[in-house]
Amino acid sequence: MGTFYLVVLSSAMAIPIGIASGIYLAEYASRRLRSFLGFFVDVLAGTPSIVMGLFGFTAILFLRKTLLPAAQTCLLLAAACIALLVLPYVILITETSIGAIPEPLRLLGTSVGFTRWRNLRSVLLPLASRGMLSGAILAVGRASEDTAVILLTGVVAHAGVPGSMFDKFEALPFRIYYLAAEYRNPGELDQGFATSLVLLGISGALFPTAVALQKSAEMRWKKR
Repeated sequence: MGTFYLVVLSSAMAIPIGIASGIYLAEYASRRLRSFLGFFVDVLAGTPSIVMGLFGFTAILFLRKTLLPAAQTCLLLAAACIALLVLPYVILITETSIGAIPEPLRLLGTSVGFTRWRNLRSVLLPLASRGMLSGAILAVGRASEDTAVILLTGVVAHAGVPGSMFDKFEALPFRIYYLAAEYRNPGELDQGFATSLVLLGISGALFPTAVALQKSAEMRWKKR
């Protein structure tokens, strides 16, 4: 449940913002602004996960000294840091998917009188949907398996189901790490292997889910 909450929260933060940012960079930003913002996206994409975890931990220390003395690491902080970690991948894949559409197809909507927004909504986004969906699935997969970020931002052993976004939590990748390092008997080690299989199964299920969503979306667009 901790992994589920973490993935849902971080994806809800990263995917909409990432897709909107990728669309803006591909269709609306000037060449100079695209180059300027693209530099920061590339820097963010190259940030190691442990650095993102340290950023979240430092943010909590800053809040304790300034605005919120009771601030502590929690599920919401971990999800926000994971969202920052996967955000550049969603932005880059969305921008690349839209930019890769051939020019004749890009002009298809405007040639029949579509506005810029309608051409984007009815022509470009459906054509770029496969790549954009891949970016979303990549974000979900990365959010479910990263350990370094959550290690410093709110995960603890045996936390149970979090009661709110401000509680501590336990996630599958941390449980694997904890049991592999601290197991006290063969049974706990077996639990670590079982947890690994669960996480592997979740990651493997993302791919057929992505294919099913893509086919469903293509059928809806064809009906239009």
